[in-house]
Amino acid sequence: QVQLVESGGGDVQPGGSLRLSCVASRNIFSIYAMGWYRQAPGKQRELVARISSSASTDYADSVKGRFTISRDNAKTTVYLQMNSLKPEDTAVYYCNAEAVITHAHYWGKGTLVTVSS
Repeated sequence: QVQLVESGGGDVQPGGSLRLSCVASRNIFSIYAMGWYRQAPGKQRELVARISSSASTDYADSVKGRFTISRDNAKTTVYLQMNSLKPEDTAVYYCNAEAVITHAHYWGKGTLVTVSS
């Protein structure tokens, strides 16, 4: 079992920045891919950014150049730095851990990001 706890969401104006954090209950980064997903009202959950067990990264086209995913192994924390935020980035953001071998998924409870003027 892996527990994930997100933080860092909030209200921000368009063009602003936020940094989301996801703390894992144990050091799993070498055997799990970590990802940030989001779900806007009335829409399906979508992958925003992912960092593999080998630290390679992938991003949704909609956030490339604006968002950066990173991790701190010592703090068992994954971050999502979000810059140049747009109203369409408004969503609940979820942290996800996917086991490399079994592909088991674990989810945090989410943190709300609202981008509005």
